[in-house]
Amino acid sequence: MQVTETTSEGLKREFQVLLPATELEDRLNTELSNIKGKVQIKGFRPGKVPVAHLRKVYGKSVMADVLQNAVNEANQQIVADKGLKLALEPQIEFPKDEEQNIIERALDAKGDLAFKVKLEVLPSFELADLSDVSIKKLVVTPSDEEIAEALERMAKDGRSFEDREEGAEAQTGDQVVIDFIGRIDGVEFEGGKGEDVPLELGSNTFIPGFEDQLVGAKVGDSRLVKTAFPEGYQAEQLAGKDAEFDVTVKAVKAPGESKIDDELAKRFGMDDLEKLKEAVSKAIGSDYEAQSRRKLKKELLDALDGKYAFELPPSLVHQEFAAVWAQVEQDLKNRGKTFEEEGTSEEKAQGEYRKIAERRVRLGLVLAQVGETADIRISDDEVNQALFARIRQFPGQEKQVYDFYRNNPQALAELRAPLFEEKVVDHVLGQVQVVEEPVSKETLFAEDDEADAEGASKADAEGASKADEPKDAKKDEAVAEQAAG
Repeated sequence: MQVTETTSEGLKREFQVLLPATELEDRLNTELSNIKGKVQIKGFRPGKVPVAHLRKVYGKSVMADVLQNAVNEANQQIVADKGLKLALEPQIEFPKDEEQNIIERALDAKGDLAFKVKLEVLPSFELADLSDVSIKKLVVTPSDEEIAEALERMAKDGRSFEDREEGAEAQTGDQVVIDFIGRIDGVEFEGGKGEDVPLELGSNTFIPGFEDQLVGAKVGDSRLVKTAFPEGYQAEQLAGKDAEFDVTVKAVKAPGESKIDDELAKRFGMDDLEKLKEAVSKAIGSDYEAQSRRKLKKELLDALDGKYAFELPPSLVHQEFAAVWAQVEQDLKNRGKTFEEEGTSEEKAQGEYRKIAERRVRLGLVLAQVGETADIRISDDEVNQALFARIRQFPGQEKQVYDFYRNNPQALAELRAPLFEEKVVDHVLGQVQVVEEPVSKETLFAEDDEADAEGASKADAEGASKADEPKDAKKDEAVAEQAAG
């Protein structure tokens, strides 16, 4: 096999590969001889089938394997001999006049096998000195007021409801138990039907306007609730649509007293109220620490981005841009917006998001090289822990989720990648100066509020946090999970 480098421009390489017809013939005969004792053909004893007959019966399929193996060998030889690190899989090009009948030509020994191998390689760069980099870590300590507010929500959410007296009208704050059937243009829609559904009026659990129209209802009442789904509703087929619901009220219940005491703590698996307060403080603090980590990571990546400037593999940038742009277009579609309504144009937006794609690729290459240089590895146990954490997000579907990941190496790799990135980030943090700065909760989330308002949160290459991430309900869920085990 002859391999000749024909192009070397920037990160692009091109090689011409020539495999003589005699070598193809030898490889074919070797493969046919290997299967001689394995095949059973009528009229021949096992192992006695002439190679010529095998060639007639299996020649095309075996030659296809020979050609594929030759291509793979060429790729491996090029990478090994040149010491290349590939950005993506090699592209193979056969002469256009031979593409359609390459196997037949090889079988008939009509000429040598010639093809091109086109590659994009990863750039070579030195890791930067980070001793002059200083970044801030914002620190927030949960206040007594926040802990008290969380306890009040938990007590309110955990309170019981008792039936009101016969004929009582439902008030805001009451719980009604309802049956309902929803219709759009007179036709029932999927997910628009429910029976014995408890609904606290004023909780904003249902779509806007629904709960308000049940205030004043009594047990046995039937009401026609007219409302509309929000424009950005998650089910696209319902977004912005007017809907009518036939609602039957089956019970009206008044809320019980919300008590913050040891009994509340025991409902969450704690020994007493003090233990519950400690758990709440820890959960809120964990939320703040996660947000602080996200901002710290973003500032670190900003600093890294400013330290490096090297040529990027075009195919990787194109691939990353395509993924980013698909998300942008989907987001606009979900919100029913246009680029003009967002104060920009499609061309300008593409330019901005292409820069984001370039940043992602650049930082990805930097983090990968840092990890390789530091010999950072992810153990199977760490991947398994991430897998089981993922499985717990789908109660009742644990086996299906487990089987999906175990049978899908690409999906499993997507669990490994963020673990690797976090370890690399920790390693890099050890090379820079990290200065803690106590701040208020508002300051911790202020920049993210602005980014969200401008729609710019998507623009951060590494998924910087959104301001609405640690909602109060999430804090309470964290406490409940902690209490449960």
